[in-house]
Amino acid sequence: MPAWVDLTRRVAPVVAAALLAAGPGAAQTSDLVSQTALRVCADPANAPMSSEDLTGYENKLADLVGEKLELPVRYTWFPMATGFVRNTLKPKKCDVIMGYAQGHELVLNTNHYMTSVFTLVVPSDGPLADVETLSDQRLKGLRIGVIAGSPPATHMARNGLIGKAKAYNLFVDRRVESPALDMLDDLDSGEIDAAILWGPLAGPLVKTDHPGMTVIPLVKETLPPKLYYRITMGVRQGEKVWQRELNSLIRRNQDEINALLAEAGVPLVNDMGDAVLDVSQ
Repeated sequence: MPAWVDLTRRVAPVVAAALLAAGPGAAQTSDLVSQTALRVCADPANAPMSSEDLTGYENKLADLVGEKLELPVRYTWFPMATGFVRNTLKPKKCDVIMGYAQGHELVLNTNHYMTSVFTLVVPSDGPLADVETLSDQRLKGLRIGVIAGSPPATHMARNGLIGKAKAYNLFVDRRVESPALDMLDDLDSGEIDAAILWGPLAGPLVKTDHPGMTVIPLVKETLPPKLYYRITMGVRQGEKVWQRELNSLIRRNQDEINALLAEAGVPLVNDMGDAVLDVSQ
Protein backbone atom coordinates (compact mmCIF):
# COMPACT_ATOMS: atom_id res chain seq x y z
CA MET A 1 0.00 0.00 0.00
CA PRO A 2 1.37 3.44 -0.92
CA ALA A 3 2.45 5.48 2.10
CA TRP A 4 0.07 8.35 1.32
CA VAL A 5 -2.93 5.98 1.30
CA ASP A 6 -2.00 4.67 4.74
CA LEU A 7 -1.48 8.22 6.02
CA THR A 8 -4.86 9.30 4.64
CA ARG A 9 -6.62 6.39 6.30
CA ARG A 10 -5.05 7.23 9.66
CA VAL A 11 -5.63 10.97 9.47
CA ALA A 12 -9.13 10.97 7.95
CA PRO A 13 -11.05 10.14 11.16
CA VAL A 14 -9.27 12.96 13.00
CA VAL A 15 -10.04 15.43 10.24
CA ALA A 16 -13.67 14.33 10.08
CA ALA A 17 -14.08 14.78 13.82
CA ALA A 18 -12.57 18.26 13.66
CA LEU A 19 -14.88 19.25 10.83
CA LEU A 20 -17.96 18.01 12.67
CA ALA A 21 -16.90 19.90 15.77
CA ALA A 22 -16.54 23.07 13.72
CA GLY A 23 -20.16 22.96 12.58
CA PRO A 24 -22.30 21.86 9.63
CA GLY A 25 -20.78 24.34 7.15
CA ALA A 26 -17.23 23.17 7.73
CA ALA A 27 -18.24 19.51 7.56
CA GLN A 28 -19.40 19.97 3.96
CA THR A 29 -15.90 20.77 2.69
CA SER A 30 -14.61 17.89 0.60
CA ASP A 31 -11.31 16.33 1.69
CA LEU A 32 -10.86 14.67 -1.72
CA VAL A 33 -10.13 17.90 -3.61
CA SER A 34 -6.61 19.26 -3.25
CA GLN A 35 -6.36 22.50 -1.29
CA THR A 36 -2.82 23.22 -2.47
CA ALA A 37 -3.17 23.02 -6.29
CA LEU A 38 -5.73 23.03 -9.07
CA ARG A 39 -5.26 19.44 -10.22
CA VAL A 40 -6.40 19.16 -13.84
CA CYS A 41 -7.09 15.95 -15.79
CA ALA A 42 -6.11 16.55 -19.42
CA ASP A 43 -5.08 14.99 -22.72
CA PRO A 44 -1.42 15.79 -23.53
CA ALA A 45 -2.05 15.77 -27.31
CA ASN A 46 -5.47 17.29 -27.80
CA ALA A 47 -4.56 20.60 -29.46
CA PRO A 48 -6.08 23.13 -29.80
CA MET A 49 -7.88 22.26 -26.56
CA SER A 50 -5.14 20.88 -24.34
CA SER A 51 -1.51 19.99 -24.89
CA GLU A 52 1.50 19.12 -22.78
CA ASP A 53 3.24 22.33 -23.87
CA LEU A 54 0.32 24.21 -22.23
CA THR A 55 -0.64 26.15 -25.37
CA GLY A 56 -4.23 24.87 -25.64
CA TYR A 57 -7.15 27.10 -24.74
CA GLU A 58 -8.23 24.66 -22.03
CA ASN A 59 -4.74 25.08 -20.54
CA LYS A 60 -5.30 28.84 -20.55
CA LEU A 61 -8.73 28.35 -19.00
CA ALA A 62 -7.10 26.25 -16.27
CA ASP A 63 -4.60 29.06 -15.69
CA LEU A 64 -7.49 31.50 -15.32
CA VAL A 65 -9.29 29.26 -12.83
CA GLY A 66 -6.08 28.67 -10.89
CA GLU A 67 -5.45 32.41 -10.76
CA LYS A 68 -8.95 33.09 -9.40
CA LEU A 69 -8.55 30.34 -6.79
CA GLU A 70 -4.98 31.48 -6.01
CA LEU A 71 -3.71 27.96 -6.66
CA PRO A 72 -0.94 26.65 -8.95
CA VAL A 73 -2.09 24.39 -11.79
CA ARG A 74 -0.91 20.76 -11.83
CA TYR A 75 -1.72 18.21 -14.53
CA THR A 76 -2.43 14.50 -14.76
CA TRP A 77 -2.03 13.57 -18.43
CA PHE A 78 -3.97 10.77 -20.12
CA PRO A 79 -5.38 10.35 -23.67
CA MET A 80 -8.97 11.60 -23.97
CA ALA A 81 -10.39 8.25 -25.03
CA THR A 82 -12.05 5.24 -23.44
CA GLY A 83 -10.90 5.02 -19.83
CA PHE A 84 -10.01 8.69 -19.42
CA VAL A 85 -12.24 9.35 -16.41
CA ARG A 86 -11.56 5.91 -14.96
CA ASN A 87 -7.81 6.53 -15.00
CA THR A 88 -7.70 10.17 -13.92
CA LEU A 89 -10.65 11.74 -12.12
CA LYS A 90 -12.19 8.66 -10.54
CA PRO A 91 -9.03 7.46 -8.72
CA LYS A 92 -8.53 11.03 -7.42
CA LYS A 93 -5.33 11.72 -9.33
CA CYS A 94 -6.84 15.08 -10.32
CA ASP A 95 -9.94 17.09 -9.48
CA VAL A 96 -11.35 18.69 -12.64
CA ILE A 97 -11.67 18.14 -16.38
CA MET A 98 -11.73 21.53 -18.08
CA GLY A 99 -14.04 20.61 -20.97
CA TYR A 100 -16.86 18.07 -20.71
CA ALA A 101 -20.24 17.93 -22.48
CA GLN A 102 -23.22 18.67 -20.26
CA GLY A 103 -25.19 15.69 -19.01
CA HIS A 104 -22.50 12.99 -19.13
CA GLU A 105 -23.06 10.45 -16.37
CA LEU A 106 -19.36 9.69 -15.82
CA VAL A 107 -18.79 13.07 -14.16
CA LEU A 108 -20.68 15.65 -12.13
CA ASN A 109 -21.04 18.62 -14.48
CA THR A 110 -20.62 22.20 -13.41
CA ASN A 111 -22.81 24.85 -15.00
CA HIS A 112 -21.78 25.28 -18.62
CA TYR A 113 -19.24 27.97 -19.45
CA MET A 114 -19.76 27.85 -23.20
CA THR A 115 -22.12 26.61 -25.88
CA SER A 116 -20.67 25.80 -29.27
CA VAL A 117 -21.75 24.06 -32.44
CA PHE A 118 -20.56 21.95 -35.35
CA THR A 119 -19.27 23.97 -38.27
CA LEU A 120 -18.81 23.76 -42.01
CA VAL A 121 -15.28 24.67 -43.11
CA VAL A 122 -14.74 25.75 -46.72
CA PRO A 123 -12.20 27.78 -48.73
CA SER A 124 -12.83 31.49 -48.15
CA ASP A 125 -12.49 32.36 -51.84
CA GLY A 126 -14.62 29.50 -53.17
CA PRO A 127 -18.29 29.12 -54.17
CA LEU A 128 -19.27 27.62 -50.80
CA ALA A 129 -18.15 30.53 -48.63
CA ASP A 130 -21.72 31.71 -47.94
CA VAL A 131 -23.37 28.29 -47.49
CA GLU A 132 -25.30 28.24 -44.18
CA THR A 133 -27.14 24.89 -44.15
CA LEU A 134 -26.40 21.32 -45.18
CA SER A 135 -29.49 21.35 -47.41
CA ASP A 136 -27.85 23.92 -49.70
CA GLN A 137 -27.88 22.49 -53.22
CA ARG A 138 -24.31 23.66 -53.82
CA LEU A 139 -23.12 20.84 -51.55
CA LYS A 140 -24.69 18.13 -53.71
CA GLY A 141 -22.17 15.79 -55.33
CA LEU A 142 -19.22 17.17 -53.35
CA ARG A 143 -16.80 15.17 -51.23
CA ILE A 144 -17.27 16.35 -47.65
CA GLY A 145 -15.15 15.27 -44.71
CA VAL A 146 -16.96 14.25 -41.53
CA ILE A 147 -16.07 12.44 -38.32
CA ALA A 148 -17.68 8.99 -38.52
CA GLY A 149 -20.57 8.59 -36.09
CA SER A 150 -20.78 12.28 -35.21
CA PRO A 151 -24.20 14.04 -35.26
CA PRO A 152 -23.60 15.88 -38.56
CA ALA A 153 -23.35 12.53 -40.36
CA THR A 154 -27.09 12.05 -39.80
CA HIS A 155 -27.80 15.47 -41.31
CA MET A 156 -25.57 14.64 -44.27
CA ALA A 157 -27.42 11.37 -44.88
CA ARG A 158 -30.77 13.19 -44.73
CA ASN A 159 -29.56 15.65 -47.37
CA GLY A 160 -28.03 13.08 -49.68
CA LEU A 161 -24.43 14.03 -48.93
CA ILE A 162 -23.13 10.82 -47.40
CA GLY A 163 -22.49 8.84 -50.60
CA LYS A 164 -19.29 10.68 -51.51
CA ALA A 165 -18.33 11.66 -47.95
CA LYS A 166 -14.89 10.92 -46.58
CA ALA A 167 -15.14 9.57 -43.03
CA TYR A 168 -12.51 10.16 -40.36
CA ASN A 169 -12.14 8.13 -37.17
CA LEU A 170 -14.02 9.27 -34.05
CA PHE A 171 -12.17 7.48 -31.24
CA VAL A 172 -8.41 7.88 -31.57
CA ASP A 173 -5.30 8.40 -29.49
CA ARG A 174 -4.37 11.92 -30.56
CA ARG A 175 -0.69 11.13 -29.89
CA VAL A 176 -0.68 8.98 -33.03
CA GLU A 177 -3.69 10.15 -35.08
CA SER A 178 -5.45 13.49 -35.45
CA PRO A 179 -8.64 13.36 -37.54
CA ALA A 180 -9.31 17.13 -37.34
CA LEU A 181 -5.81 18.02 -38.53
CA ASP A 182 -5.97 15.38 -41.26
CA MET A 183 -9.36 16.65 -42.44
CA LEU A 184 -8.22 20.26 -42.71
CA ASP A 185 -5.02 19.21 -44.48
CA ASP A 186 -7.15 17.24 -46.96
CA LEU A 187 -9.29 20.33 -47.53
CA ASP A 188 -6.17 22.37 -48.19
CA SER A 189 -4.91 19.83 -50.72
CA GLY A 190 -8.24 19.44 -52.51
CA GLU A 191 -8.75 15.84 -51.38
CA ILE A 192 -12.14 16.99 -50.04
CA ASP A 193 -14.32 19.97 -50.98
CA ALA A 194 -15.56 20.88 -47.49
CA ALA A 195 -15.16 19.72 -43.90
CA ILE A 196 -17.63 19.39 -41.04
CA LEU A 197 -15.98 19.70 -37.65
CA TRP A 198 -16.87 20.47 -34.04
CA GLY A 199 -16.47 24.24 -33.71
CA PRO A 200 -14.07 24.29 -30.73
CA LEU A 201 -11.69 22.25 -32.89
CA ALA A 202 -12.31 23.90 -36.24
CA GLY A 203 -12.25 27.55 -35.18
CA PRO A 204 -8.86 27.57 -33.41
CA LEU A 205 -7.18 25.28 -35.98
CA VAL A 206 -8.33 27.44 -38.88
CA LYS A 207 -7.29 30.61 -37.08
CA THR A 208 -3.75 29.40 -36.45
CA ASP A 209 -2.98 27.15 -39.42
CA HIS A 210 -5.52 27.60 -42.22
CA PRO A 211 -6.16 31.32 -42.73
CA GLY A 212 -7.56 30.74 -46.21
CA MET A 213 -10.60 28.93 -44.86
CA THR A 214 -13.96 30.10 -43.52
CA VAL A 215 -15.65 28.52 -40.49
CA ILE A 216 -19.46 28.58 -40.73
CA PRO A 217 -21.35 27.70 -37.51
CA LEU A 218 -24.29 25.44 -38.42
CA VAL A 219 -26.85 27.30 -36.31
CA LYS A 220 -29.66 27.07 -38.88
CA GLU A 221 -30.11 23.29 -38.75
CA THR A 222 -33.48 22.70 -37.06
CA LEU A 223 -33.95 18.93 -37.35
CA PRO A 224 -32.43 16.38 -34.94
CA PRO A 225 -29.91 15.42 -33.87
CA LYS A 226 -28.84 18.73 -32.40
CA LEU A 227 -25.49 20.12 -33.50
CA TYR A 228 -24.82 22.38 -30.50
CA TYR A 229 -23.58 21.34 -27.07
CA ARG A 230 -23.09 23.06 -23.74
CA ILE A 231 -19.62 22.53 -22.34
CA THR A 232 -18.95 22.32 -18.62
CA MET A 233 -16.14 21.41 -16.29
CA GLY A 234 -16.36 17.86 -14.97
CA VAL A 235 -15.75 16.89 -11.34
CA ARG A 236 -16.19 13.66 -9.40
CA GLN A 237 -19.68 12.42 -8.69
CA GLY A 238 -20.70 13.57 -5.21
CA GLU A 239 -18.30 16.53 -5.10
CA LYS A 240 -21.13 19.05 -4.70
CA VAL A 241 -19.11 21.61 -2.72
CA TRP A 242 -16.38 21.69 -5.36
CA GLN A 243 -19.02 21.87 -8.09
CA ARG A 244 -20.67 24.88 -6.42
CA GLU A 245 -17.32 26.62 -6.00
CA LEU A 246 -16.60 26.25 -9.72
CA ASN A 247 -20.16 27.29 -10.62
CA SER A 248 -19.64 30.51 -8.69
CA LEU A 249 -16.28 31.09 -10.33
CA ILE A 250 -17.76 30.57 -13.82
CA ARG A 251 -20.63 32.95 -13.12
CA ARG A 252 -18.38 35.71 -11.78
CA ASN A 253 -15.85 35.42 -14.60
CA GLN A 254 -18.00 34.55 -17.63
CA ASP A 255 -16.98 37.64 -19.60
CA GLU A 256 -13.30 36.83 -19.10
CA ILE A 257 -13.91 33.21 -20.11
CA ASN A 258 -15.78 34.31 -23.24
CA ALA A 259 -12.93 36.63 -24.19
CA LEU A 260 -10.38 33.83 -23.74
CA LEU A 261 -12.39 31.44 -25.93
CA ALA A 262 -13.06 34.07 -28.60
CA GLU A 263 -9.38 34.95 -28.75
CA ALA A 264 -8.63 31.26 -29.36
CA GLY A 265 -11.12 31.23 -32.25
CA VAL A 266 -13.85 29.12 -30.63
CA PRO A 267 -17.26 29.89 -32.20
CA LEU A 268 -19.68 30.67 -29.36
CA VAL A 269 -23.45 30.42 -29.75
CA ASN A 270 -26.42 31.12 -27.50
CA ASP A 271 -27.79 28.44 -25.19
CA MET A 272 -30.32 27.27 -27.78
CA GLY A 273 -27.62 26.92 -30.45
CA ASP A 274 -29.47 29.02 -33.03
CA ALA A 275 -27.46 32.26 -33.05
CA VAL A 276 -23.77 33.14 -32.97
CA LEU A 277 -22.69 35.24 -29.99
CA ASP A 278 -20.82 38.48 -30.50
CA VAL A 279 -18.40 38.73 -27.59
CA SER A 280 -16.18 41.37 -29.17
CA GLN A 281 -17.47 44.12 -26.87
